[in-house]
Amino acid sequence: MSNITIYHNPACGTSRNTLEMIRNSGIEPSIILYLETPPTRDELVTLIADMGITVRSLLRKNVEPYEQLGLSENVFSDDQLIDFMLQHPILINRPIVVTPLGTRLCRPSEVVLDILTEEQRGAFTKEDGERVVDAQGKKINQ
Repeated sequence: MSNITIYHNPACGTSRNTLEMIRNSGIEPSIILYLETPPTRDELVTLIADMGITVRSLLRKNVEPYEQLGLSENVFSDDQLIDFMLQHPILINRPIVVTPLGTRLCRPSEVVLDILTEEQRGAFTKEDGERVVDAQGKKINQ
C-alpha cells in the first residue's frame, strides 16, 4: 500500500506528467480516478484545508458546467461550491497529490517534486518536451 495518493484524470496531460514523476521516484501511488470515484464531502473539505487553498481556487473554470452554472459570479458560498464539485466532479481541478510531506494541487505538474518522499531516480521530461529533472534526479530550475 502506497503512502502517496493521486486524484487523477488520465485524459489530462498535467495529471499524467504528475503521475509519471511520482513513478520516477520509485513509488507506485494509490490512484483515484476522481471522475469515476469522486471524493466524499468530508474528503474534499479535508483536501482543500490540507492544501491551504480556497474552495474557489480548486474550481476548474474551462469546463462546460462552470459557465452553465454561473460559477464565475461571486455569489456562491463555499458549501455551495463544494456541492457543485460533488455533483460535477469535472469541476475539481487536478491532479491533487497527498503524501506524508503535504497535499498539493500539482499545477504545474512539477509541484509534486516538493512533496515526494523519495528523490527522482533519473531524468524526466514532460509530454510537451519540457525537461523538469536532470539525469542525476535533480529538479531543473527554469
